[in-house]
Amino acid sequence: MSSPTVTLDNVADILQNDTRVKLAGVDVDGQLRGKLVSKKKFLSIVADGFGFCSVVFGWDMHDQTYFKELSISNRDNGYRDIVAVPDLSSFRRIPWENNVPFFLVSFHDPETREPVCACPRGLLKTALGKAEKAGYRAMAGAEYEFYQFRVPGEHATPERNASSTATFLKENPVESLPSLTEGMFAYSLTRPIHNQDYYYGVYDACEQFDCEIEGWHTESGPGVFEAALQFGEAKQMADKAGLFKFVVKSIGTKHGITPSFMAKPREGLPGNSGHMHISLVGSDGQNAFLRSTPDPSPPYPDVAHLSDLGRHFLAGVLTGLPDIMPLFAPTINSYKRLVENFWAPVTVSWGLEHRAASVRLIAPPTASPKATRLEVRVPGADANPHFVLAAVVALGWRGVEKKLAIPVPPLSKGEDMGGASDQGVRLAKSLRDATTAFMRPDSVAREVFGDAFVEHFGGTREHEVRLWEEAVTDWEVRRYIETV
Repeated sequence: MSSPTVTLDNVADILQNDTRVKLAGVDVDGQLRGKLVSKKKFLSIVADGFGFCSVVFGWDMHDQTYFKELSISNRDNGYRDIVAVPDLSSFRRIPWENNVPFFLVSFHDPETREPVCACPRGLLKTALGKAEKAGYRAMAGAEYEFYQFRVPGEHATPERNASSTATFLKENPVESLPSLTEGMFAYSLTRPIHNQDYYYGVYDACEQFDCEIEGWHTESGPGVFEAALQFGEAKQMADKAGLFKFVVKSIGTKHGITPSFMAKPREGLPGNSGHMHISLVGSDGQNAFLRSTPDPSPPYPDVAHLSDLGRHFLAGVLTGLPDIMPLFAPTINSYKRLVENFWAPVTVSWGLEHRAASVRLIAPPTASPKATRLEVRVPGADANPHFVLAAVVALGWRGVEKKLAIPVPPLSKGEDMGGASDQGVRLAKSLRDATTAFMRPDSVAREVFGDAFVEHFGGTREHEVRLWEEAVTDWEVRRYIETV
């Protein structure tokens, strides 16, 4: 459901019957960080922005300050305020919160007024800038799989939400957390009826909150759903993808359901993907990845219908993929999904309509010409959509600028990654290895995003690795407590 166009001239009129406004920005983990303000306060800052504590870039997803002091927020600068500027084009009303007005903000340096290097919305805007300057618009679609768990009935707190689930898990094994439904039943028409109010509640709320769902079904796994969001411009798709998670978690809370976008919540079962589709549209409105006349002698038959620009873009994504893995797989758990034989990509690989590859080319003759695009299948549902799209666009455009050639042949039909015909390098097997590649001096990530962002985001991932290395897991205790 599209919201009215808001400008500085009409914002007061649009909010005339409101008394409060909710504002939120996106942190590096893709979480919304925000607050409720009075309408008077909002109208006073709507043009120039307001001070927002920089600590949202100085601590992790559980508000623990990073071990290594990073440049945006630290003791030396007093965890100073940065400037949060409302994006009037992001206006929505939150239907499950009495239609309170809602705006996203972007974060800026208080001295230079430039985007904060690690602001996800700012990074995506910068990445899109080069292609836009050349006359192209990036179009995108997002797909998310996620598990859902019932909030246990016996717990110490009265809430029926994720907080009580976290409380439950302090004293109970993870395996005891009940799934929303049991068993494997993808594309079931009956399973959603088991939780009909929740299932349709999410769909309707997404439509009202301007992050519309295009397709919505059960996926293989106990309590697993998958949503494909309406295709649109990349800059808006990233916002909508993040807001989709906000909708699901909010509606879930009201039904005693905890959705989980972890990459791999259950051992031995499929993980949660966060596939991203991408294409470019030229100034003429036509799909710039489509080749108007099939190439009679293409380098590979798979790209006969892919334009030169599309080939260079694909080459850029494949060439840079190993160096930006923390953006696609940002947590320790991400790499439990990226393993062989679980329908998840593990190498630099691609192919026409090849769902085992890291990049699936969707193009004629198996797809309609206007639908020509790339599906990047490496990211998990746990990845920050702004960073994912920023990386895809930045790498792809680097391929266009440098006229890169596709570095490996396509996977043969029926060939899995790691097979005889797969010449692509194995992607990082851990967040530690991925972060090392991301931060190395000659990393492609430094070339496309700059040192400031790489040092900051890389530092946040080093923090995550250190927490993991210091943790004592249930698996270790169960395995060793008696036997060693």
